[in-house]
Amino acid sequence: MPSTSPLITAAVADRLRLLGQQIKASRKALHVSAAATAEAAGMSRVTLHRIENGEPSVTMGAYLNAMAALGLAFGLIQPKPLPVAATDEREGWIPVRVTLADYPQLKQLSWQVHGTDTLTPTEALSIYERNWRHMDVAALTPRETHLIEALRLALGSEHSLV
Repeated sequence: MPSTSPLITAAVADRLRLLGQQIKASRKALHVSAAATAEAAGMSRVTLHRIENGEPSVTMGAYLNAMAALGLAFGLIQPKPLPVAATDEREGWIPVRVTLADYPQLKQLSWQVHGTDTLTPTEALSIYERNWRHMDVAALTPRETHLIEALRLALGSEHSLV
């Protein structure tokens, strides 16, 4: 009996269907029957059919066995890394941890924070909001201005003072 399908995104489901189609196309190009392929892979014909349909409940091992039976190779493609300098400059981008040294006005407003050099985005917005009246707005760097705007849009309340 088939196991229940795991929760997957639409993109992952599309990739599984594509993988299944490629396995089926390879089998047909080799003029090998589904029964012979399933037997060579050590699985039932039904499992091979589910693989060729890209069903997510089939184990990865079964997918790899079917591919090995057809002489197909499997490998991972490394994603291209994002350029480091460009990540902070993306519009609306919020870092996972806000480094105080990178934002001079936030660092001055965070005089009471001890024992850490970073804040969560929520903590940073809270400090900006509580201490906005003490801010030197003219001294804000473009980077810090972008951070404040992104924090306000993503996390801000209707009554934001920022």
